[in-house]
Amino acid sequence: MLSRALLLGSVMALGLAATAFAQVERREVGQLVFEGAPPLPDAVAEAIAPYYEVRSAVFEDWLADGSMLIATRFGQTEQIHHVAQPLAARTQLTFFDEPITVATAQPGAARFAYRRDEGGSEYYQGFLRDLQGHEVRLTKPGTRNSDFVFSKDGARVAWSQVTPGDPNYDIMIAPAADPEGRRVVLEGEGAMSPLEISADGRRMLLTRYNSIADVELFVLDIASGELTRLGPQDRKVHYAGAAFGPGGNTVVTLSDDGSEVTRPVVFDLATGAMRELESGAKWGAEGFDLTPDGKTIAYVVNEEGYSKVVLRDVATGRELAGPDLPKGVLTALKFSPDGARLGLSLSTYNASGDVWSYELASRKLTRWTDSELGGLDPSTLVEPSLFRYETFDGRSIPAFVYKPQGASGKLPVVIQIHGGPEGQELPSFSARRQAWVNELGAAVIIPNVRGSSGYGKTYLSLDNAEKREDSVKDIGALLDWVEQQPDLDSSRVAVVGQSYGGYMALAVAAHYNPRLVGVIDLYGISDFVTFLENTEGYRRDLRRAEYGDERDPAMRAVFEKIAPINMSERMRKPMMIYQGANDPRVPQSESEQMVAKLREQGTEVWYVLARDEGHGVHKKANQEQVRATEVQFLKKVLGLGAE
Repeated sequence: MLSRALLLGSVMALGLAATAFAQVERREVGQLVFEGAPPLPDAVAEAIAPYYEVRSAVFEDWLADGSMLIATRFGQTEQIHHVAQPLAARTQLTFFDEPITVATAQPGAARFAYRRDEGGSEYYQGFLRDLQGHEVRLTKPGTRNSDFVFSKDGARVAWSQVTPGDPNYDIMIAPAADPEGRRVVLEGEGAMSPLEISADGRRMLLTRYNSIADVELFVLDIASGELTRLGPQDRKVHYAGAAFGPGGNTVVTLSDDGSEVTRPVVFDLATGAMRELESGAKWGAEGFDLTPDGKTIAYVVNEEGYSKVVLRDVATGRELAGPDLPKGVLTALKFSPDGARLGLSLSTYNASGDVWSYELASRKLTRWTDSELGGLDPSTLVEPSLFRYETFDGRSIPAFVYKPQGASGKLPVVIQIHGGPEGQELPSFSARRQAWVNELGAAVIIPNVRGSSGYGKTYLSLDNAEKREDSVKDIGALLDWVEQQPDLDSSRVAVVGQSYGGYMALAVAAHYNPRLVGVIDLYGISDFVTFLENTEGYRRDLRRAEYGDERDPAMRAVFEKIAPINMSERMRKPMMIYQGANDPRVPQSESEQMVAKLREQGTEVWYVLARDEGHGVHKKANQEQVRATEVQFLKKVLGLGAE
């Protein structure tokens, strides 16, 4: 009798769930499918559209004649453009529905390598293309390819290749004049990629990414296949980039060995000795480039989220005069082929991003692009303020807050949590955050909870494996901080997160639901076990290194405990969930199982699926619809009068 009663109850529950699903309104707008989300009011769509008319420019590379390749958008997606001289016209070179955001120039030629995928699947194919639009395929269909590197003379090109389900990347090489002559130069193990080919063409620098804290550096003898590992063998070190020094006898890289932060160092290949170029560095270096003669290094230092460009003499470590940049975030950095100029791009809170050059001899900074703000008034854009708050274990958590200009009374609050998990919220231009401030009148807080990059390797490791929920507690401490602020309304707080930040938003929804009015989860992890089992094979081991291995019974027990889907009964406040159908990182199943569980228990859910997107929202038409729907949702839950 008991079994029959349980069976009957289950059948009734399934019937109720099916009825609930049947009552969910479903609409299609272009490639977007909306379930449970009301139609978008014209006023909201019109208010949000200008924010996504904003254009930006990102420096990609120098061509041999001293002109530039940049990434910018004039249509639906970013594409590669050519800029012949400062403030000249942007001539479009690629024309695809998919965004093209990475281009590497072929030395000595008016040609470049680029990668593109289909529908956001990230199974990139590589192509060589000239300025007249003639192109050839470089890579083998059915493979994933990235990290294209040319030899110094432009005769050969190397890259990494992996096949579906395989965690091991091979290193490929091909004559630039005959891509069909490609061959495997190294059958790699793990996530290996090329960094540079030596001037004599005999050696290649490679990296293997095991985790954010464990990146290995190698020298490959191209002819013999012999692989030599650089640096210590008995401990984990993070390396970022690498280049051969003058004469090819040294290697310059960024390393955190013996330091809390990455800083530039030089390896002597004969002795293995390491020499620091900036001893006692307080803030981490994030990217660098060497002049073609190897004598000068330019690198980016991240100081509390803001970028600083530092130039040094490689032989002595002496600091040289560098560019005086506006307060912002650097997005690219590379020397010109003659070594006389440094190309870079920068984003600030009120400028979406532009390209500049810095002449080393004259110390002159020259603007190459002047991007439009899409009709937005720059005087209305809000500069964030940096603050720190104390969390549960006494640590200080850095965060930025945006507040509407001239606001009075208690402000509703939107907390946005970055992904990664080793990402970092930066004070660069954000159409999304500026729209929340100006169209909602909300205070927007972007915290860098433990596990974020930019604050040293100890801070980076504080959320690993079984410590995962300590970062969620950091958001709980932020909610406490909000309560203490006289101008913030702790009764009107919403949380937004994407990717790993989506997991964080879901976890916060579980642990602090009474203190929230709503949550937006974009392609977040709802169950670490199913996520690790279903994410693309080429990245599964990398995620296990960060999150833990679901095949280990002890770690699996931790995952079962912290999985948001297993705490769904606590999530009673409205939720919006967005997902790209072709996402190879966080698969569609992660969002849809969360949606099903929440709807089954009666929690209101707005679900948005993009059929032509992967990990993110990259196409302009989709951006406008999704971001406007976010604003509509936030208006509703924050009590601002929108339905």
